[in-house]
Amino acid sequence: MPASDLIASDLLSELQCHGVRWLDGNAGLSRKGGAGPSDHKALSLGSHTAMVPMLNQASLDSPYSARPSGELALIFRDGLQVGEVKIPGVPNFYSRSTADGIPYWKIATLHSRDVLATTVLQHCIRMNEAASACQFCAIGQSLANGKTIARKRPAQLAEVAKAAVELDGVKHMVMTTGTPQTPDRGAAILCESAAAVSAAVDLPIQAQCEPPDDDAWFVRLKDSGVVSLGMHLEAVTDAVRARIMPGKAEVPLSRYFSAFEAALKVFGHGQVSTYILAGLGDSEDEIAAISERLAALGVYPFVVPFVPIDGTPLAQHPKPDNAMLQRLYPRIGASLRRHGLHSEKINAGCAKCGACSALKKHE
Repeated sequence: MPASDLIASDLLSELQCHGVRWLDGNAGLSRKGGAGPSDHKALSLGSHTAMVPMLNQASLDSPYSARPSGELALIFRDGLQVGEVKIPGVPNFYSRSTADGIPYWKIATLHSRDVLATTVLQHCIRMNEAASACQFCAIGQSLANGKTIARKRPAQLAEVAKAAVELDGVKHMVMTTGTPQTPDRGAAILCESAAAVSAAVDLPIQAQCEPPDDDAWFVRLKDSGVVSLGMHLEAVTDAVRARIMPGKAEVPLSRYFSAFEAALKVFGHGQVSTYILAGLGDSEDEIAAISERLAALGVYPFVVPFVPIDGTPLAQHPKPDNAMLQRLYPRIGASLRRHGLHSEKINAGCAKCGACSALKKHE
């Protein structure tokens, strides 16, 4: 890796672990609450756009601060300038609304600089029960704050996706969902949503859901226009899963791995991925070991630093250790190379975007 890329990677990892204090009080285009990345703002470091936490209380004690200057922001550590980033502008499609008056940005949002993202169902069967809720999740916050709508209909998603491509050059789309009280775990509404978007515009789509009850859903998702799939572990050991996401932990790791194997047969090597949140309690070696196991299967392990989100039970949780991440990324990068995985080969989705992690710099 060139020295300049190493410097950018180190700074990016630092910013994503510590967060950044935004000095002018106006964060502009940003992500507050909702499904991840939450409490973030997009900043471009060279050719790479990153999602950096700066809207949460945990960032207030960061040694890093940002002072905007036109389209740029100067990054300071303890008062000394250490870098410069570009601030992506507000996308053109945000100015539009549906015929019934719903702003497009309540239906789908821009992530990074060229990714359209939506939470099709802004509700989860576990979110209102402390005994089952994922403690890091903020899916209900943006709905409660009037920043989104509870259910995005297929026609709405198709309309917004078409505009985002035509007006802003969006390159791919992420569709995630809260888990409904149906055995398909959201695959059915993702199918109808993807089919509508695919009929309206040529836009690669990643769908994200928990493993459905029936592996036949993977074929149905592919037939609807989905080109890559995310099924997110978040935590990788039984003890951390049970403590941090007790309801989701009822779906055992064994089911995730059987679902990964079945999905790979449909979507192909490298087109299935999983989020792993470093900093929840899993050790460096545990994350590295399961990342190697996933990569050996052909699943891309997208490891990102955990971000404490305001208003969640983990709002006061310690921020992830950047030193651990700096050791972990090269280990996972070696696994990716060993097994022929690369984010640029993924057709669509979070790992292809790579904005929430410095892992892409270590492939």
